[in-house]
Amino acid sequence: MFALVDCNNFYASCERLFRPDLAGRPIVVLSNNDGCIVARSAEAKRLGIKMAVPLYQVKEQIDRENIAVFSSNYALYGDISARVMTVLEQQAPAIEVYSIDEAFLDLSGLDPHFSLAEYGQQLKQRVYQHTGIHVSVGIAPTKTLAKLANHAAKQYAATAGVVDLTDPLRQRRLLALMPIQEVWGVGRRLTRRLEEQGIRSAQALADCDLAWIRSHYSITLERTVRELNGQPCMALEECPPPRQQILCSRSFAQRITALPSMRSAIAQYCCRAAEKLRQQSALARVVTVFIRTNPHASQEVFYSNSASRMLHVPSDDSRQLNAVAQTLLQALWKPNCRYMKAGIMLSDLYSPGHFQPSLFEASASPAATRLMQAVDQINQSGRGQVRFASEMLTTGWQMQRNRLSPAYTTRWDQLPIVKA
Repeated sequence: MFALVDCNNFYASCERLFRPDLAGRPIVVLSNNDGCIVARSAEAKRLGIKMAVPLYQVKEQIDRENIAVFSSNYALYGDISARVMTVLEQQAPAIEVYSIDEAFLDLSGLDPHFSLAEYGQQLKQRVYQHTGIHVSVGIAPTKTLAKLANHAAKQYAATAGVVDLTDPLRQRRLLALMPIQEVWGVGRRLTRRLEEQGIRSAQALADCDLAWIRSHYSITLERTVRELNGQPCMALEECPPPRQQILCSRSFAQRITALPSMRSAIAQYCCRAAEKLRQQSALARVVTVFIRTNPHASQEVFYSNSASRMLHVPSDDSRQLNAVAQTLLQALWKPNCRYMKAGIMLSDLYSPGHFQPSLFEASASPAATRLMQAVDQINQSGRGQVRFASEMLTTGWQMQRNRLSPAYTTRWDQLPIVKA
């Protein structure tokens, strides 16, 4: 038995958490460089604000409806997410953190005579008591059904935020109500193919012949059909599999036209990617750099290119990776262009000691390993930052966040102040 716990309108809820004056007021959260709307409160959704719409297109409505607008505050969202997950870990034998605002809980160890609906309500109350975040809970014998149960808990107010699908008859009733695109793992392209076959509801998919599904689609969709019928095919992943590649990329607040600015951006992206690499306890053998201009600027020549290099020995040393990245950038750079985006990707990842060493080049020295550990420790302490000089050459290109809320929970100088 699984429970899927999903935070309601998470980004907007985090922004409202330390702002009681925003109670009942519509809220939207913007993407990088304050470009598009990526999160909305329930009030903003009722006003018809759409996801991914550019901010400038709805500016008049935002002013007219007095909608609060925030830049993405990832430090705040990440910290509040960690607090929610900590509460959930105390309420179940095992937990799989599926995303920043979702987690699957393993309920197999609970007393079979215990009411799961009551348990879901207790979960909601406990999370809200300890974090101030409202959640919805879907409970079912499979992860796919738990996803649908959670969707119903959000959609139907009469459920009070908790839907228990342990009853097969209730499962069938909900499957009949759910359109095919609401099934976990069924994307837009697959939805079109299924609808062409007359399969338009979750129940219609659940009733399909398994052999026909496998022969016409894939074993993945067959697993989904089995899950819709209450047969678990996806176990809880307490330890998510390591990533096969690490990408760090951003659009620039202003177009880059000078090489020193691009060097600064690539250095910063490379150091961030290397930090993620070390957090995963992995080493990268391939470094890829890409740069591009705006493909939609009709008055400018479009240019996009990438280059890769394989290291003789996999590394997680920011210095070595950045040196390779800067060499690749030099080969890619084309003057007289207005670059809007760049990025770096680290791939062909290995665990330390699980690769064929080179006969001609030594692996990382213990001193280099200790240096990177010290850098990470300082940067994650909140007391200071260690940066490469190349990261600080210029700063005008950095991400624009003009509506950023304070780091209420991660910086001492930005703690919320309660006035008497």
